[in-house]
Amino acid sequence: MPYIALILAHTIWGIHFVVSKITLQEFPEFSLAFLRFAFASLFLAPFFLAQTKKVKIKNADLPKLVLVGVFIITLNIAFFFSGMKRTDATSASVITLVIPILSVVLGWWFLKEKVFLINLLGIIVGLIGALIIIGIPEILLGEYDTTKLLGNFLIFLASVSFVIGAIFSRQMLKKYPSLIVTAFAFLVGLITFFPLAALEYIQNPGWVDKVTMLGIFGLAFMVLLSSISAYFLFEWGLAKTSLVRADLFQYIEPIWASSLAVLILGEQITIPYIAGAILIAAGVYMGTLAKEPHHRHHKTHRI
Repeated sequence: MPYIALILAHTIWGIHFVVSKITLQEFPEFSLAFLRFAFASLFLAPFFLAQTKKVKIKNADLPKLVLVGVFIITLNIAFFFSGMKRTDATSASVITLVIPILSVVLGWWFLKEKVFLINLLGIIVGLIGALIIIGIPEILLGEYDTTKLLGNFLIFLASVSFVIGAIFSRQMLKKYPSLIVTAFAFLVGLITFFPLAALEYIQNPGWVDKVTMLGIFGLAFMVLLSSISAYFLFEWGLAKTSLVRADLFQYIEPIWASSLAVLILGEQITIPYIAGAILIAAGVYMGTLAKEPHHRHHKTHRI
């Protein structure tokens, strides 16, 4: 059941790449983020209050719960939306495949988890693939799109933020139900995005009048599926398994994103995209999937 939950969560987030690309054509990025988590928080509020009557949140845990919201919602979504306005959905979806690799690196760094030479090799290979997708070869050749390059880098920062938030989230899920952790993170997102959304409205109040039914549908998808359903499924699945195993389901996202991007957005699959995707996939395998069997046969290579 945890694996089914994680599959569903990453399927929704894979579709989300294309939905966000379309919806951001009608909404300013921070206003969209604010509305997304405002409606999501409103929906979860009665369930959250019911849970807090049964499970009391300790004051000592409040800072970590806030950090979960800041990293996994505020920074992650801010970087993601800003990046999606500047790059294509196919590149963005593949760049996020570095999340399992980052999980190994940060798990080694912060949680003192064991890392082996094969894992380090996988990390290097995967990061080379990510650099190809981001556009480093084009930079070296002097032929690059500044806007897309910035967008790809912002997507990478979104991935880093997500992994850091997931580490704090993993710690909190040992103490509290996934609904409490998810709802608290949404509340943090709501509060932090409000001033940014207000500033966007002051600068351009006319954007509200230009929103169509397509934009409303995109917002509804983000609220009901990308936010409430996917985050809850991910947090619940994460609570039942390890962070590295949970992040392996990240493979699902670019399959949905690239397929729909080609069909709906007319994007093209380029050779650098394919080369980078292969390197990232190989890097994730060596860095994570190969980790447990390698432990049993190469214990002397511990780092």
